[in-house]
Amino acid sequence: MRELVLEWNGRFWTLDTSRTYTLGRDPQGDVVLEDARVSWRHASIRWSGRNWLIEDHGSTNGTYVGGHRIHQTDLGSGSTVRLGNATDGPLLTLSAAPAARAPAAPAAQEPARAQAPAPQGYAPAPGPAAQGAPPAWPDPQHISPRQHPPHIPAQQPPPHQGQGPGGAPQGYGDRSPTTFHQLALGRVMRIGRALENELVVSDLQVSRHHAEFTAAPDGRFQLRDLGSHNGTYVNGQPMAKSGTVLIGPSDIVGIGHSTFRVVGDRLEEFVDTGEVSFSARHLTVTVDDGKDILKDVSFGVPEKSLVAVIGPSGSGKSTLLKALTGYRPANQGEVLYDQRSLYKQFAELRQRIGLVPQDDILHKELTVRKALRYAAKLRFPGDTAAAEREARIEEVLRELKLDIHRDKKITALSGGQRKRVSVALELLTKPSLIFLDEPTSGLDPGMDRDVMQLLRGLADDGRTVLVVTHSVAELSLCDKLLVMAPGGAVAYFGPPDEALNFFGYDTWADVFSAFENYRDYDWAGRWRGSQHYQLYAGEPDTAAPPQPAPAADRQLRPPKPQSWGAQLFTLIRRYLSVIASDKGFMGLMVILPAVLGLVSVVIPAKYGLAPPPTAGKFNPDAGTIILIIAVGMCFSGAANSVRELIKERVIYERERATGLSRSAYLMSKVIVLGLITALQGTIICAIGFARRALPAEGLLMPPAVEMCLMVIALGFTSMMFGLIISSLVRTAEKTMPLLVMFAIVQVVFTGVLFKVYGSPGLEQFTWLMPSRWAVAGVGTTLDLGQVMPPWDPKNPGDTDPLWESTAAQWGINITVLLAIGVLCGFVVARLLRRHEPEVMRK
Repeated sequence: MRELVLEWNGRFWTLDTSRTYTLGRDPQGDVVLEDARVSWRHASIRWSGRNWLIEDHGSTNGTYVGGHRIHQTDLGSGSTVRLGNATDGPLLTLSAAPAARAPAAPAAQEPARAQAPAPQGYAPAPGPAAQGAPPAWPDPQHISPRQHPPHIPAQQPPPHQGQGPGGAPQGYGDRSPTTFHQLALGRVMRIGRALENELVVSDLQVSRHHAEFTAAPDGRFQLRDLGSHNGTYVNGQPMAKSGTVLIGPSDIVGIGHSTFRVVGDRLEEFVDTGEVSFSARHLTVTVDDGKDILKDVSFGVPEKSLVAVIGPSGSGKSTLLKALTGYRPANQGEVLYDQRSLYKQFAELRQRIGLVPQDDILHKELTVRKALRYAAKLRFPGDTAAAEREARIEEVLRELKLDIHRDKKITALSGGQRKRVSVALELLTKPSLIFLDEPTSGLDPGMDRDVMQLLRGLADDGRTVLVVTHSVAELSLCDKLLVMAPGGAVAYFGPPDEALNFFGYDTWADVFSAFENYRDYDWAGRWRGSQHYQLYAGEPDTAAPPQPAPAADRQLRPPKPQSWGAQLFTLIRRYLSVIASDKGFMGLMVILPAVLGLVSVVIPAKYGLAPPPTAGKFNPDAGTIILIIAVGMCFSGAANSVRELIKERVIYERERATGLSRSAYLMSKVIVLGLITALQGTIICAIGFARRALPAEGLLMPPAVEMCLMVIALGFTSMMFGLIISSLVRTAEKTMPLLVMFAIVQVVFTGVLFKVYGSPGLEQFTWLMPSRWAVAGVGTTLDLGQVMPPWDPKNPGDTDPLWESTAAQWGINITVLLAIGVLCGFVVARLLRRHEPEVMRK
């Protein structure tokens, strides 16, 4: 008997022949038995191909069937198993599974893997000319010898396939629940990762005490979130933290990788183990000028498969990837994850999707283990113990054969190994579906094969993998191949070994040349008119399953796995670790302000920064010294931050999609860079003011302290301008010209080189310049209006109003200076929104 139900202590598991079930006290196991006599990993149950087997894994107290201790034996309906003791050990019973019935909602159904033979007498569909349509090829008289149109040879019948319409495996909808739990009236069933819960979910995405069900007298159930970190979802929409809702038989509850539904008096659980369908239906992406860059793309991805997407430049591969992952939803069409709309339920389903961009999503200055530790801290719930995170990290390292490289810096790894680390980072949360964008770009053929074999292994281990690639050397490792034609349409979808035969060429170079030479040819039409289309793609079902209406806007904001403060603390620690590992940056951080301070020292000044002792005399060098110090601080502060956001853009995009707080990320940059800038400002002032004559006393504090605070405030605001530049540019190379331009503009509008006050328009424009307020702030301490010669000798009382030597004016100057910096922070936060998945933007 293939289908059995395992029962222990009121809990039920419907055994799936494609899985092995582990029994023991290990919280990560499939059946967790909380009994001291049971070993950590006690035994396992699996389907042998003919019958069910139970195998003891060297347990201390043994496994007993029929009163006899066994190592391995057959099981069937009516079998009983005791673990740890033959008479009173935990009792497991097995019975026949009830007849499968259609589920009330499609949230957690598992496709069957039936294999349907190809139709008898299969022959390729004729091309357009053979069907009576005018040929779409160019006139042969005007084709050069290298531009012959493709020839469509007779094709061999494809191998047997088991796909129904839209590429979805046949039999979809017959999945039985992974396990079910009896619910009694008034009984509270608490769900969580901790062993004291009534329903233990061994998933690090789930909080220790996550949610609870309570049966209500009217047949419905009350669901209450227990302040979970990653949230509880009802029909794909997040509940309010610690909120309560009533659940009916048509509702789907999502907790981590599990979904639940109420059927009668029991709660059925479906665990997402990777056996999920994924399909795209009529995806069309239109840009601002009305041009379609993705045209009516439809295909279905079989479960646990490796699918490659290839095509020439301009065929929409990157656009398709963004549409499939929700980063840039299509204008028309939908993406279905296990028959659930990814766009409408992105908040929940994002936890089950991994994305490895073309650029590494890693801080290369860190070691492999450190990089994964920080990623785990940000992605796992706040109540996850350090030992649990470490165990998962070690498990992923072993799976990807990176355990021998765990203490190496990522910069010391080869290109293929770095890509493995990027994949490892995504595997931490056990995604069922993984997307990769050009993972073999820049790798040699050996590393190319190594990465593709890695992806093949991920698919074989129970994940669905979709990879966008330019490499065609290892396509034979894939289960399916999607070929995109110029303009963003599908030219082929099916087995890789039939693709060249379909196009009528011997090499992919010839196919891509044909795409280029015949850009106006209807490649998509030829594909839709072929037998391959009927066999491998077909027309997706037009009737999508009903989706619940979106909840109110306040409920659509997905929860974050960590609190804001915890994320901020982790981000600060990671940023400090990255800086500490970069010795060159640390050295430059000290040398740059020291050099800028020394530049101001070489300026000869007889009276330093103090007024001359003789009445009627002036000190013109004081303004020059302050100008040099201020401009040096502007340059130093902006240089600290001008590359920080652009170099981490890919990392931010991915982490933001997994729940990173935008404000916590920005604040971590502001705090760390602010401390560095404050240190640099102190160095500049210590060198620049050393052995210089200063005024006898300041307005509120000693003169050196007042001026140093103003210089540090200037550095902070300049640093914020640097963050604006970093968030605006597309490449790091564009930051340096903008940095130089920023520094030069600050020189001009300090108010020291020429008179800026009293000029309508110009004076108001200078109020936007940080250097204007900083120099004015230092000028109040020095009484610069009386120390420098007047702009108009005939009117010596006409001085800059911002240089008025009063405590109130000093306070105004530093307040406005800092306010400009805070305003820049809001601008940066708005600009960061451009680099987030569109469905997450608020």
